[in-house]
Amino acid sequence: MKNCKKKIKVGITTGDINGIGMEIFLKVCRKKNILDFFTPVLFGSTELCYYYQKILNIKISNIKEVKNFKDITDYKINIFNVWEENIKFESIKINPESGKYSLLSLEKAVNTLKEGKIDVLVTSPVNKKFMNFQSPYFFGHTEYLQNILGGESLMIMIHDLLKIALVTNHIPLNKVNSELTINKIIKSIKILYESLIIDFSINKPKIAVLNLNPHSGDNGLIGNEEKKKIKPAIENLFQKKGWLIFGPYSSDGFFGNQNYRNFDAILSMYHDQGLIPFKTLTFNEGVNFTAGLPNIRTSPDHGVAYDIAKKGIANEKSFEKAIFSAIKIFNNRKEHIKLL
Repeated sequence: MKNCKKKIKVGITTGDINGIGMEIFLKVCRKKNILDFFTPVLFGSTELCYYYQKILNIKISNIKEVKNFKDITDYKINIFNVWEENIKFESIKINPESGKYSLLSLEKAVNTLKEGKIDVLVTSPVNKKFMNFQSPYFFGHTEYLQNILGGESLMIMIHDLLKIALVTNHIPLNKVNSELTINKIIKSIKILYESLIIDFSINKPKIAVLNLNPHSGDNGLIGNEEKKKIKPAIENLFQKKGWLIFGPYSSDGFFGNQNYRNFDAILSMYHDQGLIPFKTLTFNEGVNFTAGLPNIRTSPDHGVAYDIAKKGIANEKSFEKAIFSAIKIFNNRKEHIKLL
C-alpha cells in the first residue's frame, strides 16, 4: 500500500544537458519503490527526458508534464518545461551556448524553491565556464544561491565518514591568503557549528581547523598565517563560547593518521585542501551541501563528465545520496524548530 503521508518535493535541475545529469537522474528515478520516499520535480523539458531515455535505453512510464505547481503528483516524475522552443538535443554541441539551458533550469528551480513551491533543491553538475558565459556573475552554485536566497553560505562536503567545509570556495590559489581574515574564519566556523546542530542533529559539535602553510608554518619559518589569522579565530570562539574548536592541524598528517575520525567536521582554508582528501575517501558517495541558507540545496560530488556522457555508464550513487541528504536535512530542521 502506498504511503499517504505528504512527501517532500525535491526540485532537480538538468545541469549541463551534454553531461551526465539527466542520466543519473533517470537512473535514480527508475529504481523500484524510490518514489515512495519523495516526489521529484525536474526543471527542464519532457523532450529532453525522452531523448535521454531513448539514447540510454532507459524505460520510464510515469513521467508527467507539469504546467502548474499545484498539479505536482506523487509517484510521478514531474517535469516543468522551462523553455518553450522546439529543440533537437542531439544537435546541441558542447560549447558556451549550451550553458543557456543549464542557467534557465537553475533560475527557475531556485526561484521556485524561494517561493516555497518545492521543499528542497538538488542541482545537477554544470560547466561553470559555460554558465559564466551566459551570466558573468555566475562563479558556482554556492555563490549564486546565496545571492538569490540570502543568508551566509558555506560549502560543506558531507558523508557518513567525514564532513569538510571550506573557508574560500572558487577562487584562484594565489588569492586565498588575501581572502583569509580572522573574521572570515570565525564566520565560517560559526556557520559550520550551527549547521552541525540544526542540519545534522549533532548536539555539541567537535570541529578541527586546518592550516594554510605546509607544516602549519613551522613556527613562522614558512608562513605566519596560522599564528596571525587561524589561531586567533579559534581562540576567540573557544574563549567566548566554549566551543570545541581545535587546530590548526597540518592537513597532510591530519588525514594521513586518520585524525579526521575524531571530529564531527573539518574546516579547510581553500578548495583543494578539503576536496582532495574528501573525494579520495568518499568519491561517488559524497554530497555537496550549501549550509547557512534559508533553503536546502545539495548536489552530487562530481562534475559533468563529458568523457562518459551518453554512454550509460555514469554512477548515480552520489546523486541519490544528494537527494536523501536533502530530505534528511529538511526533516532535521523541522525537528530542531519543534524543540525551540
